[in-house]
Amino acid sequence: MDAAKTMDGQDWALLILLSVLWGGSFFFAGVAVRELPPLTVVLVRVFLAAVALLPLFWYFGHTMPRSFTGWVPFIGMGLLNNVLPFGFIFAGQTQITVGLASIINAMTPVFTVIVMAMFHEERLTANRIAGVLLGVVGVAVLRGFDGVSDGNQLLGMGLCLAGAVSYGFAGLWGRRYLVGVPPIKSATCQLLCSSLIIGVAVAFIDQPWTLPAPGPGTLWSLAGLAILGTALAYIVFFRILVRAGASNVMLVTLLIPVTALLLGNVFLNEPVQSKEIIGALIIGAGLLFIDGRVINWLFARRSTAN
Repeated sequence: MDAAKTMDGQDWALLILLSVLWGGSFFFAGVAVRELPPLTVVLVRVFLAAVALLPLFWYFGHTMPRSFTGWVPFIGMGLLNNVLPFGFIFAGQTQITVGLASIINAMTPVFTVIVMAMFHEERLTANRIAGVLLGVVGVAVLRGFDGVSDGNQLLGMGLCLAGAVSYGFAGLWGRRYLVGVPPIKSATCQLLCSSLIIGVAVAFIDQPWTLPAPGPGTLWSLAGLAILGTALAYIVFFRILVRAGASNVMLVTLLIPVTALLLGNVFLNEPVQSKEIIGALIIGAGLLFIDGRVINWLFARRSTAN
């Protein structure tokens, strides 16, 4: 990871805004999948977000790739960063609560560390190993130790975990094939590719033109998911990335479950269980180990004191 920069008040405000936008995306998706199939929700999300970003894409003078080879990096990123994780997570949200899905999604940095180490992109340090182990313990706590198996919940958790794994591979793909690509171009082109890929799948599987018209709540949720949870969130994400660096922007994974749990509880009447809070705290501790700054700071203070 890059050396962490000091964050000022504006950086923290942007980070909190991003956590609300991405935490809200779990809420919007949780509402939408009550009426629409998950793949159709994915299609609406990526297509509307791509349309929303196109004006910025052109404003900054970017151009589309002119050959299939030029599109390949964006096709791969669209598949790994949008189509697969959104599809898995939205399908998972038909079985589990908004808050639980967001907590499991917080495992993304854990899987990213594992994938990067497997492909020799980053070293698996002691801090990162501890973070991975804590992440595993956190998921085990979410599963529960009471011996009662809820097949639907296990399926939902498994699907959301698959989404987090896909995000881990997206990080590897981006590092290898999208280095130096302007952020708005990367986001817009991958969303366009995602729209095409998922559009073909939806046409064969869901055939949305045969479905009943969704209600106003679902339509508003789809708009919020695409405009706020995707297009605007990408802009804020890349703004933080430029201002504060990759290590700082990853801190958003600690904050997203807070927003999602609150929204799910207040607006969808989803109960917040003690094991979800404990699991989230354990996974959060694992993310702090992976990030490394807090641990290094504590060791530095101890060394100074001695």
